[in-house]
Amino acid sequence: MTDLPGNTAVPSLAVLDAFGVTGTPVPLVGGQGRSVLVGGFVFKPAEGAAEDEVEWAVSLFENLTLSSGFRVPRPLRATDGRSVVDGWTASAFLTGEPGPQGHWAGVLGAGRAFHAALRQLPRPDFLDRRTHPWAVADRVAWGEQDVEVVDGLAAPFSTLLELRSPVKQDTAQLIHGDLTGNVLFAADQVPAVIDFSPYWRPPVFAEAIVVADGLLWFDLPADLLAVGSDHPDWPQMLVRALIFRLVAHSESSGPRGRAQSGEPERYARAVEVMGRKWGMS
Repeated sequence: MTDLPGNTAVPSLAVLDAFGVTGTPVPLVGGQGRSVLVGGFVFKPAEGAAEDEVEWAVSLFENLTLSSGFRVPRPLRATDGRSVVDGWTASAFLTGEPGPQGHWAGVLGAGRAFHAALRQLPRPDFLDRRTHPWAVADRVAWGEQDVEVVDGLAAPFSTLLELRSPVKQDTAQLIHGDLTGNVLFAADQVPAVIDFSPYWRPPVFAEAIVVADGLLWFDLPADLLAVGSDHPDWPQMLVRALIFRLVAHSESSGPRGRAQSGEPERYARAVEVMGRKWGMS
């Protein structure tokens, strides 16, 4: 593995040869800033993901039945069949500009089409073994694990836990837990769903995460706050989505254990908006 200026890691020539790809690596914006484009393919480090998880994802996308509502990047295997070579995975590059601004309905619509295609797939065992901040946050949001959050987020976290109440049993399935910035839009093409972050939850929870992200970091159109209001537990899904984001931020806060400036206020405002809409207090 080598580096571009700016410390962006790039796959070695041996890795590119293994995948049968030639070209000059170009850093891609977005995500965690670790992906590069080479010869029409996106190369991404597989660090932190177990080999069985990577192989599962590659097999899923190789065999996924596409619908008229979304497209996905098809994975590229090495010439010897491996899905990971020296810590790198590869997939086809899809054109498009990321949402969500100006594309909120498109993000939600693509997510629904994507989840419909996943509906019959079984729950992967590796979900139980994940310990990264977002996996912890997911379990905390659903009352399956307890954590202490950094001091700056303790007050909004306590409020959200008080607002959380049991929900009716709903059908869980594979969902994409980070759709907000991972749907691409291009003229004359259906949206592309990228950077799959798998969880086993009701699909409405994925939509709640999109809306929660809009409350926290974007200028969410007012009418989208109630986009899932036909679901009896929509407000509770939003509570869980905000807990999910808050705990993930806390778990990722680093050795200093401090919330980033402005984060506590973001959650306080989001809770206030929900309180006005649904009388939650």
